[in-house]
Parts: sequence; structure tokens; C-alpha cells
Amino acid sequence: MRVLLVDDSDVYRSTLELLLGAEEDIDVAGTAADGPEALSACAAGPVDVVLLDFRLPGADGASVTRELRARQPALAVVCLTAAATPDEREAVRAAGAAAVVEKGDLPSLLATIRQVARARSFP
Repeated sequence: MRVLLVDDSDVYRSTLELLLGAEEDIDVAGTAADGPEALSACAAGPVDVVLLDFRLPGADGASVTRELRARQPALAVVCLTAAATPDEREAVRAAGAAAVVEKGDLPSLLATIRQVARARSFP
């Protein structure tokens, strides 16, 4: 499956790209540092799953998720967070995110990506 990484931290984004790139069934389709870059990257090429940081410059995960899903309803969005409140988590789910995962929990992140892909019938 093709995964787009969206996070404003260059270090976190690069680390996640390296870790996910080592997985046989995951192809990192690209990276983005903010909401507009994420929208452009999704429009530019095939993406199955977007890993989206909840807090981005000028936008929150709920608003970016809503826009991504409005443009591509089949797109799976997994929101990444280090400190989202329960209300913020609910808002991103209501906006169409398939899941919310803690940034530091790589095993859960990998399992969630695969689970979401299976549910959406991505290869």
C-alpha cells in the first residue's frame, strides 16, 4: 500500500519514512510538512493511506482530514498525535479519520496501517 507521511517535524518525518520504508508491504508515496502539501501530494499521485500529524502549522488534524476525505472519499487517514485531548481525538474521527495513534507507538502504527488498508481493500 502507498502511504503519505504528513508531519511538520523533519526529524520525525524522516525517521518514520526510514522505518516504514523497511516494511515489505508499505511503500512511502511521499512526505509533506503541512496541510496544503498533503493535499497537493494526494492529488499528484496514488495514495492509499495518509499518516497525518494532528497538529500542523496553520491547521489541525480534523480540518485537514475533512478536506482530504472530501477530495478523495476512499482515502484512509490515520491521525498521529503526541498529546491530543479526547475531544480532539473525537473531532478527527468525526472528520473521517480511520484511527488515531500515538506517535511513539510504532507497533500499533504498523498494525493500524495494515488494518485500515485491509478494511479499505488496498493491496
